[in-house]
Amino acid sequence: MNRREFTKHGLAALASSTLLDNGAMAAEPEGLEYGPVQPFSFEALQALARQRSTAAYVEPTPPAAEVISNLSFDASQAITFRRQCALWTAGPGRLAVRFFHLNKYVGLPVRIHVVTGRASREILYRARYFDYGSPALASRLPGDLGFAGFRVMDTRTSETDWLAFQGASYFRAAGEQGQYGISARGIAVDTAMATREEFPRFTEFWLKPGSEHSSTITIYALLEGPSVTGAFAFEARNTEGLITTDVQADLYARADIQRLGIAPLTSMYWYRQNDLRRAIDWRPAIHDSDGLALWTGSGERLWRPLNDPPTLESNAFIDKHPKGFGLSQRDRDFDDYQDDGAFYNRRPSVWVEPKDDWGEGAVQLVEIPTDDEIHDNIVAFWQPRAPVKKGSALRVRYRLLWQPEDPPPPAGVARVIATRVGLGGVPGQPRPADQFKFAIDFDGPALRQLKQRYDVEAVVTVSRGRVINPYVIKVVGTNRWRAIFDVALTGKDPLNLRCFLRLGEHTLSETWIYQFFPT
Repeated sequence: MNRREFTKHGLAALASSTLLDNGAMAAEPEGLEYGPVQPFSFEALQALARQRSTAAYVEPTPPAAEVISNLSFDASQAITFRRQCALWTAGPGRLAVRFFHLNKYVGLPVRIHVVTGRASREILYRARYFDYGSPALASRLPGDLGFAGFRVMDTRTSETDWLAFQGASYFRAAGEQGQYGISARGIAVDTAMATREEFPRFTEFWLKPGSEHSSTITIYALLEGPSVTGAFAFEARNTEGLITTDVQADLYARADIQRLGIAPLTSMYWYRQNDLRRAIDWRPAIHDSDGLALWTGSGERLWRPLNDPPTLESNAFIDKHPKGFGLSQRDRDFDDYQDDGAFYNRRPSVWVEPKDDWGEGAVQLVEIPTDDEIHDNIVAFWQPRAPVKKGSALRVRYRLLWQPEDPPPPAGVARVIATRVGLGGVPGQPRPADQFKFAIDFDGPALRQLKQRYDVEAVVTVSRGRVINPYVIKVVGTNRWRAIFDVALTGKDPLNLRCFLRLGEHTLSETWIYQFFPT
């Protein structure tokens, strides 16, 4: 199973005496059926997650596994949720919620509850909520099959969704232009390690509506996995397509964890103009994200273009008290992709903004080789420096911003808008062996005010090799400034580069960092 399939297709109810007293429940929306009223509070969910962490993990058994695992793509697509059974469909101005059916990629059900005040009721699964397209298929499935997840509908159209939770701990938002792409996860465990990666999963959800005519929904979730449990609270807000998700995660370690990933993001990158050697498709670029943006604790802004590497690569960007990071789609022009089906130019960027002091650690970037756009091969997350030991607890709070691009740098600081790589030397003359040319375009309000001049400096450093003839020009007919230089090197080991623009003692741009593979 590839990551794209896992992402796309993505235990008991709270009844402890520690829960708060019952509250009055709203009238049942037409179509859904509910279990009995149960007390609910986030504090009780935290206590439940902590208690679960002290017990051994039990691998769940998929229901109707033989039938579900053999569903064809067409058969799965034919199963649709009946709109009249949506949660809150009759609520004035509230965000309707529809539910996903199990499929061959998401074969484990989740329990879903609705919260009113200090009480909750489980939404009971019924086959009649779904139109199967095939009565024979419906008859082969048990009546207590369960849901695969849910999606939140846009109040403006009621026929499109803007937020979805389905599969393991994956969730994603459509962004301002109504296009899904990059996904987030509740947690990542041992990504890109010698041991097999774990995929803890949300096993239960509690959904709480915002006020009438509100664009907000609060989602509580119980996370369970072999090495960790967790209690999560998500407050998601859709303001005219600008989506924010405030997250609080209380995590409890069942076992020692080698690599714990906080606020993990998962995306796809195949190629763009910086690596046309790998472009075997007719489209000029194919990616959900084209770079990792970082805002370090010291205030430096970094831009790292993504790669489709020859082998799996994991890079750590060590930091203290990070201000933010994210996977961004800076190329927003249709001409960059020429794709009127996938619409990669509309894919949202996601920015992670810590709401607490995250201390010391590193932003980890994992790049996995791919040969097609169906594979999610990019992962980015924060890894705390302190080891995670069995029995330890960790609370993290952060905001996810689903928007066209990463936040702009401070005034006067230009950003990288293009990276290009080619043969070194001078066109029309014999090209020297083992020499490569790099051209990086920068744009920003301060640069646009500058007329063509030749004392703007490209400050370039490389991990090996020799930098040749770095210079900076304003591209004729545009407001872009371009840094150009060659690097001479031998061998096939990766080359790490850094470059920023400077005028005298004044820094003009964010810092471009790049990993180049001479092969």
